[in-house]
Amino acid sequence: MILDQAILADLAVAITPKAYVRVTPMSHAATPLGAGFGVTRFASPTKTFKVIYFARDLTTGVAETLVRDRFQGRARRKLLDAEAALWGATEVNAGAPLTLIDLRTTGLVRLGVSTEAARGKAQGQGRKLSQAIHDQTDAQGLIYNSRLTGGACICVYDRALPGGLVATPVVEVTLLAGFVDALRELNVTLIAMP
Repeated sequence: MILDQAILADLAVAITPKAYVRVTPMSHAATPLGAGFGVTRFASPTKTFKVIYFARDLTTGVAETLVRDRFQGRARRKLLDAEAALWGATEVNAGAPLTLIDLRTTGLVRLGVSTEAARGKAQGQGRKLSQAIHDQTDAQGLIYNSRLTGGACICVYDRALPGGLVATPVVEVTLLAGFVDALRELNVTLIAMP
């Protein structure tokens, strides 16, 4: 995929993330900014770079990790506290602006890329786009809107790590004051293990 360099340059924005939320498995608590290859929306399909994700708010972070599409078509939307306890959250801040390609509004259309890349349930198009952006620019990542909440999310390429971001210690999400409210916004109830 060859992308128009003038449009990419126009879509490049300098953003300094402050108090963004990264929701991550507690098993990764020791490395709150650890990047991985994974099979995620903007992961490298050729495993040439690693990525991390974070969201502007806890509700979006929870939607993108714990909730996703698991309750689609279900009237009973309940999450076991034992499962939730497997997840943690950290606050992510940047000391300097990151150069991100902005896919929140008309970026995909202007690039001639399917909107499925950032907004579809399937993630193949997003991975191809991310690989092209990584290979054809020096951008440090992407900013896009969650397909689940519409909230801002950032995908950071490993070339911006370490040093560009700072994270607080990971705290179990069930201990966060806003966690139950985040679930409520998503119409999910936290229930105790029977």
